[in-house]
Formats: sequence, structure tokens, C-alpha cells
Amino acid sequence: MNSPRAIEVLDLSKHYEDPDGNLVRAVSNATLTAFPGEVYGLLGPNGAGKTTTLRCLATVLTPTSGTAKVAGFDIRTHPEDVRRNLGFLSASTGLYQRLTPRETLRFFASLNGLPPSELEDRVQATLKLFAVTDYADRPNDRLSTGMKQRVSLARAVVHDPTVVILDEPTSGLDPIASQNVEDAILELKRTGKCILLSTHMMYQAEDLCDRLGVIGHGQVLAQGTPAELLAQTQQPTLRKAFFHLVNQTVTAAV
Repeated sequence: MNSPRAIEVLDLSKHYEDPDGNLVRAVSNATLTAFPGEVYGLLGPNGAGKTTTLRCLATVLTPTSGTAKVAGFDIRTHPEDVRRNLGFLSASTGLYQRLTPRETLRFFASLNGLPPSELEDRVQATLKLFAVTDYADRPNDRLSTGMKQRVSLARAVVHDPTVVILDEPTSGLDPIASQNVEDAILELKRTGKCILLSTHMMYQAEDLCDRLGVIGHGQVLAQGTPAELLAQTQQPTLRKAFFHLVNQTVTAAV
């Protein structure tokens, strides 16, 4: 690809000590790139380093070494610019229960510096994008789990960021609610945004992602299109390719 890189992770590492004083290498020398207008999927088992990588990109955590750029801004030297250009939804993101979806989006649009002249139009467009309009004035604590997740996703992008990071956005949702979120992800892609999607679900990786990175033991084991990963591993399915890559790493570590 010749287009500018929306995300560029450069030898990023994050190490810390556990309560017993042991060194934990959560991420080690991770390198990956993602481009505007694509969905880049991050696949890996629990504890592989996916969430740590995403939190470093979102400037929630500071890397031990290496760095990354989001929308051209370095996470170490220009964290405020990174946050202005980033929408971030983690698995633990919550909502203010007494606010309505409309009030939630107004609040976060204002926090992200959206000018008053644009705010209402942007809020209305985002409610429509995520099919929340009919529930826009109902308190969040009266919404279904799936609707709450749509509101959380809308909140993450109401300021129109160029890069969107989603950490398991359909976790715990039923198939219909998951489909609604997946449709919204594809619509965000169509607007030219770069979507970095962490998921455990192989069907999402196949249906949504243009390229994938497989991560295990804090390392990026492989990246490429689904077809390229199949060719690299000589496996017939993405699921088998994933296990092939991860199991190779486990065997090498023993």
C-alpha cells in the first residue's frame, strides 16, 4: 500500500513486574502497520498482549521501549494529538447510566472539542449511524446490553476521529446485536477510517478484516491478508492458521 499509515507500531515493548517481583513481558518488540480505509484485526489468546498494545496506542500506558504513531503523531511526544485523532472502545468501557444516548454524545463531543456549530449535526448523524435514534432520549440504564454497546461505540467516534481502536466490541452480545456492531464497523471503514479490531472470533476476522496480525506471548507472529496467512502457514482455514502460529510459539518457548 502507498497510502499514508494510519497506525505504525515500531518495536514497541511493555514490561512490568507482577506482585511477586517477576518481570512480565506483556509486549515485546511489536511492529505492525494499518492504513486508512481498512479494518486491521488483532488476533491472539488471552494474555497474548493485545489489550496492552491497544492501551499503549491509546496513550493509556507508556511503552517501556519503542513507540508508535497514530494518524502521524507519536504516542510518546504528541499524546494529546493522538487522543484528538483517536476513538477508543475497550471491553470495560461503561456509560453514565442517568444520561441518555443523546446527552452522552453531546457530552463527549464537547469534551473532544467539537465546535457548537457542528455538534448537533454530528450527534444526530452518529445516532443514525449506529441505529440509536429511536432510543436517543431513553436513559442508558434502561437500554439493552446490545444497545448500550452501540451507544458506547457511538461515543467513541462522535468527534469523527481518523483512527478507531475497538477491543472486543461484541463480547457478550447476542448474534443480532453483534451484527449491528459489525455493520457499523464496516460503515466506519467506508468513510475512510482505519479500524484496529481486537477479536477472538474467527468469523469476524474473515468477514470484517482486510489484514490481520496474530499476536502471541507479546510478539507479533505474522501479519497479512487472510489469504496471505493461509499461504504462509499452509493451512486450509484461518482458524487452523491461527493455531499453527500460536502453537509454534508455545513449542519454541518450552
